[in-house]
Amino acid sequence: MPIGDAAEVLDTFYPYFRLKEEGFEVLVAGPQKRAYHLVLHERPDGWDITQERPGYMLAADIAFKDVDADSLDGMVITGGRAPEYLRYDEDLLRITKSVFAAGKPIASVCHGIEIIAAADIIRGREVTTVAKCKLDCEFSGGVYVNREVVVSGNLITARTWHDNAAWMREFLRVLRSRKSG
Repeated sequence: MPIGDAAEVLDTFYPYFRLKEEGFEVLVAGPQKRAYHLVLHERPDGWDITQERPGYMLAADIAFKDVDADSLDGMVITGGRAPEYLRYDEDLLRITKSVFAAGKPIASVCHGIEIIAAADIIRGREVTTVAKCKLDCEFSGGVYVNREVVVSGNLITARTWHDNAAWMREFLRVLRSRKSG
């Protein structure tokens, strides 16, 4: 689970605890092994954009450069503003491309699309994301659809934290089918 400063709290903690509840080990990775500041995104009445407030902190267990992609069963990419700068991290892109090429499931929510788009793994695939990231999807060759969750092979995408239950249900289904197959 890649994170950085300004990763969204619900995009991060819901899958983090949901996967742990199912017995999976969650390896949290960041640009460095340190604690990161998460944020709460909410759109107040009358606003066209989200308001950002400080949230909890979460420590990365490992730096991206030290992650062995072959040892991973899958990947969950959170949203928030963190993906805006994380998408430039060559080590994170290496991990993402490797997990994808191995056919392992990758889940992405909200602005997480910016990382999988930068890794060039959405070309020709149906994906969803928060509506304001539709352009990131289409410029990267993806086919944007507005649904709570989209499964396209080993990619499982969702729009926002409002879709967390459907998103994790589908990710866990794909993850389990790959592990049992």
